[in-house]
Amino acid sequence: MTRASSPGSRPGPQPGPRLAVRAVILRQGRLLLVNAWPGRQSDLWCAPGGGVERGASLHDNLRREVFEETGLAIRVGAPCLVNEFHDPRSGFHQVDVYFHAEVIGQAKVEDARDPEGVVNRHRWVTEAEMSGLRVKPDTLASVAFGGDGMVYDPLEVIVR
Repeated sequence: MTRASSPGSRPGPQPGPRLAVRAVILRQGRLLLVNAWPGRQSDLWCAPGGGVERGASLHDNLRREVFEETGLAIRVGAPCLVNEFHDPRSGFHQVDVYFHAEVIGQAKVEDARDPEGVVNRHRWVTEAEMSGLRVKPDTLASVAFGGDGMVYDPLEVIVR
């Protein structure tokens, strides 16, 4: 554990970064994005996924999260992106590990209901359509539509 040292931060021990997994799912030239803000409070889009539960593999966590948020069954492939962001005011820090994935189950996204009530919309977008949306991380389009190998997206301040 580390101690907060910046002005205005909470004193005392801070938990380590939250670990999350996300899926880069391409289908017929379109990437699946979700809007993960309760009550449509934001126009920010991201790849489906979420927090890792202890005792389950990253792949198992990702399959669970994608199914909960979208109703899709997926096959998890290779990791392709590590992204991290933080909120300097609260001390929150998250590390997302992205994996390529493919749909292996019925893709009836419209019927999915996130049990936590956070994900409220889904879209399959082309690279051109994605350029007109607010999407995080900034490197997601290049990783999804053209990048090979692993990308590290350095720590950035959280965007709402």
